[in-house]
Amino acid sequence: MVHNNNNSTTTGISRVVGGAAAGFLELAVFHPVDTIIKRLMFNKGPSTVTMAGLGGGNVTITNYSSIIFRDQSNASTLQKYKSLFPGFKFALGYKVLQRTYKFGGQPVVYDAINSTPLKQFAHNNIGDVYGKVLVNGIAGAILGVGEVILLPLDVLKIKMQTNPNMKISLLNMKIKELYKGGGWTMARNGPGSFALFGTSAFITHSLLGVRNAKEQTFLQTTIASCGGAAASIIIAQPLDVIKTRIQGKAFGAAHESGFNMITNMIKTEGISSFSNGLLPKLLTIGPKLAFSLTVAQYIMYSIQNKF
Repeated sequence: MVHNNNNSTTTGISRVVGGAAAGFLELAVFHPVDTIIKRLMFNKGPSTVTMAGLGGGNVTITNYSSIIFRDQSNASTLQKYKSLFPGFKFALGYKVLQRTYKFGGQPVVYDAINSTPLKQFAHNNIGDVYGKVLVNGIAGAILGVGEVILLPLDVLKIKMQTNPNMKISLLNMKIKELYKGGGWTMARNGPGSFALFGTSAFITHSLLGVRNAKEQTFLQTTIASCGGAAASIIIAQPLDVIKTRIQGKAFGAAHESGFNMITNMIKTEGISSFSNGLLPKLLTIGPKLAFSLTVAQYIMYSIQNKF
């Protein structure tokens, strides 16, 4: 969400309510798609059809159904659809908190950075427009790295999505297990969130020529958000594959470091394996982000106008 310091009138309440509502509704609509993406990234099957390396990775046309629907691949359409909702409770907590944290927190961090010499340094050296882009990106990156605090909910969600028959006992879990892949999560979220907010700000202020956030139309918001999201996905995807494979392993499974995983993937699966699940993410991120951003902004400004 691009933030403009000159017209920031959103209140803390509107940010929290808008972000939470966006997270809940986004999850209700897109959780099955997220499950499909996670299962594609976790797949290590034979490589015969790669779809030019854009998300097909090591998935053949004939085994798509078994990879996506697992033991429900031969079930009815309704049962197949239901099989895409494992980990929904964990996802609900994660997504609502994540959207509230990210949508509501980025403007706060942006304001904080603007109260430091960094703002003046950026504006003096790269201009007002690119200064806003840089500060938006830095604020997003800080929020992205800090998002690791929500990692346990994401880990539990991913484990359920990739191992739908797994029995989870919260009482027997270790903190270390819940934060597995934390370093890779921060490594992914930092540049990914920088690209998300920075690219969105660049499109808004430079390409679309918007100077005041209140002057931004719905179409302009959608274009900027989709551009930022696409940049974020592409930049973060290789690290996201590693993160997903680390976190998707069953509890108690033999540990494999991320660097060993990268080496083995290159040797046995090829470079294209780092793009597994990319195409579905790119095809869904536009409507997904436009949907959640529209809900968040609508509720935010509705609360402001009413109170």
